Amino acid sequence: MRAFAVYSLLLFLKALCRLFYRFDVGWIGAPPATWDDVRIGVLLNHTSLFEPVYIGALPIGFLRKLAYDGAVPIADVTLRRPLAGLLFKSIAGQVIEITRKRDASWSRVVASIRPGSMIVIMPEGRMMRRGGLDKTGKPMTVRGGIADLIRAAGEGTMVIGYSGGLHHVQAPGDRFPRLFKTIRVNFETIDLAAYREERSAGDDHRRSFKRAVIADLERRRDEHCPATPETGRPIRVADFDGDVPRDQPLPGM
Repeated sequence: MRAFAVYSLLLFLKALCRLFYRFDVGWIGAPPATWDDVRIGVLLNHTSLFEPVYIGALPIGFLRKLAYDGAVPIADVTLRRPLAGLLFKSIAGQVIEITRKRDASWSRVVASIRPGSMIVIMPEGRMMRRGGLDKTGKPMTVRGGIADLIRAAGEGTMVIGYSGGLHHVQAPGDRFPRLFKTIRVNFETIDLAAYREERSAGDDHRRSFKRAVIADLERRRDEHCPATPETGRPIRVADFDGDVPRDQPLPGM
């Protein structure tokens, strides 16, 4: 019953988003032959809590998978927000509350992976502010928790969405979104088994694998996120002199 209700809501939100926004969608390579094989969905370049608007760019097959087999980890602080929390609690078959600490909440996310399931995450774990950095003044690094999911997901594919950013729609701190804007996103499909083998490169040590995944996803983000006049591209980690924490679980949004 919940899955049908979530699926109906997602279809309604897709129609609503396409009524008020224009979508510029590109694919890096070919779309997946079937959405049934998607095990992980990733959104890179996290710039706004208004990112459910990307539902308007997602194929119906992905939305059905999200409703019936999907799980989304969401930070507890986000779920406590009056309106945003209510929406995020309703966008997947299972919503898992996590904290910003190293505790059992992330273990529950990894344990939720089962045959045929799909996890959808924003692996940077916090939002980019208007200046191109996070709220602490550091660049948007990818957190290490994504590597745990890739190792545990088994066979199937990972779909990465490269966001063009939403500061022109609603930036952190803005109270209301702006309508009738163009929203840009690129998608890419990656075979998980091949990806794990490439990132391992003969060294299956967990920490080495995690570092390789982080570096690769940050490179892909910097190359494939479409630039917009309002947001631009994320500031490259390689251009930053400070101490950038990488080996951390996902703290959520």
